[in-house]
Amino acid sequence: MINVSARMDELLREESEKGKSILLHACCAPCSSYVLTYLCTTYKLTVLYFNPNITERNEYEKRASEEKRFIDALNEKGIPAYPITYLDGRYDAKEFLDAVKGFENCPEGGERCAICFRLRLGETARLAAEGKYDYFATTLTLSPLKNAELLNEIGAEEGAKYGANYLPSNFKKKDGNKKSIELSREYGLYRQDYCGCGFSKAERERQKAEIHNKT
Repeated sequence: MINVSARMDELLREESEKGKSILLHACCAPCSSYVLTYLCTTYKLTVLYFNPNITERNEYEKRASEEKRFIDALNEKGIPAYPITYLDGRYDAKEFLDAVKGFENCPEGGERCAICFRLRLGETARLAAEGKYDYFATTLTLSPLKNAELLNEIGAEEGAKYGANYLPSNFKKKDGNKKSIELSREYGLYRQDYCGCGFSKAERERQKAEIHNKT
């Protein structure tokens, strides 16, 4: 099995002066915080915010606003080798709900999530091919609750489908998630406690209720 974390470190060394481009799918500002600081000194980054799984519009807009605020902060500090750009994806929660119809009762991490990953990575791959980016990737592999191996498998499949180069990752390695928490504190980022869809929110509320009832 390929050590994707080691391979990414190798790429960073090899491509440090080549200015290659990545279309990076971002799920939220906290997850993208570490990923952006890790990649931005080597690559030209465009952050794609495409998350129709966030079924409440107010929540979607809040997360999108935080993503833009964090990108602006990095650019203002002059941290990136190239200014990071932001790209708004289309937002239609019905697109997600239609895609997962019949899988509403799946547990988090199950088939419903795999469908969601494919929806988001498929659109990223399509736009990466259309925009002629050198690579596309996703911040989703940073979360300890997300299956990086599955995400990389889907990313590679969608990349092959659209003719785009998927960059495998496991951003949770080398304390990536811990560093994202530290960066979230530093920049005062809003950290949600559920993935995004109404199903994950309901499951999170059940978990909190169970904890409360045990205390």
